[in-house]
Amino acid sequence: MSFNPILLLGGSGSIGQQTARALHAAYPDIPLLIGGRDFAKAQRAAAEMGNAQAIVPDMNSADLGLGKQHVSAVVVLYKDHSLAGLRFAQARGVPHLSISSGIFEIAPEIACFMQAPNASAVVLGYEWLVGATTVPALHLTKSFAQVDEIRIGALVDEQDTGGPAVAEDFAYLNRLMPAALTRREGNWLWREGDDAKAVFCALDGSKINASGFSSIDVAGLAAATGARSVQFDLGQGVSSSRRQGGPLSTEIILDISGQDHNGQALRTRHAVVHPGGAAPLTAMGIALLLERLIGLDGKPPIAPGLYFPYQILDTSHYLTRLAQEGGEILPLSIS
Repeated sequence: MSFNPILLLGGSGSIGQQTARALHAAYPDIPLLIGGRDFAKAQRAAAEMGNAQAIVPDMNSADLGLGKQHVSAVVVLYKDHSLAGLRFAQARGVPHLSISSGIFEIAPEIACFMQAPNASAVVLGYEWLVGATTVPALHLTKSFAQVDEIRIGALVDEQDTGGPAVAEDFAYLNRLMPAALTRREGNWLWREGDDAKAVFCALDGSKINASGFSSIDVAGLAAATGARSVQFDLGQGVSSSRRQGGPLSTEIILDISGQDHNGQALRTRHAVVHPGGAAPLTAMGIALLLERLIGLDGKPPIAPGLYFPYQILDTSHYLTRLAQEGGEILPLSIS
């Protein structure tokens, strides 16, 4: 079966190139359109990827300057303030996946979806590392009959800087989103000031100073599990692997409390770890979403709707790919 190209807006950046590699590792014949502001850079990236074409999209044009060019899906890898990519995807009736909006600014995207709910699949891909938190967390909650609290601690190695677009997005979010959306004892609130400060233990037990982060994971996990308390804390420092003399990695600590299926109190702690850092784990999630969205795996494409990544990603397949890339979900002791 042949597919139209996948349009990667921001595809010449770090995550875009990682996404292309992840896609082509499983589906080398899928063509790509690499959209970037710098045509020369996009051309170099396309040449390295293979089966790819560089473009400079016109974000002021309804057709993005592509004319009658057909695409299978639109992926936006930077903050698209105009939502031009979303409107283009809806007009063409193809899936749209964006990964860079803050939880406080999704109303325009939801409004576009509500105006045309049957146009295309729209994925709010703002979960931390695009499913790397929610998919493992929901898998781990199967041990619980009742989930009371989920505490997430994400550690980004200080050397895991990503590309300039990633830095730009984080600067933008940090400037406009100082408070952290949190669910506490059944109530939604915004942590700020001292209340937003937190400490969590990394994989090796080191204490990490962190700050509350408004990840959409909090809203999704609270809705999916019924947990009355959910919070997300983000810290930067030396990852456990690098502290032990190895290369950097990315870590996500999942601390879950509730009751087991016998009605007894249960608390578990696990670490989701990827040896390549944040970008390849993000790219893996994007690639797996695209696989399902357009039916690269031979199954029917995802129907129009508004989705979290965890609603599309198959848990077993995700965890298998994670293991193939050297990632792990490791049980940790309760401190």
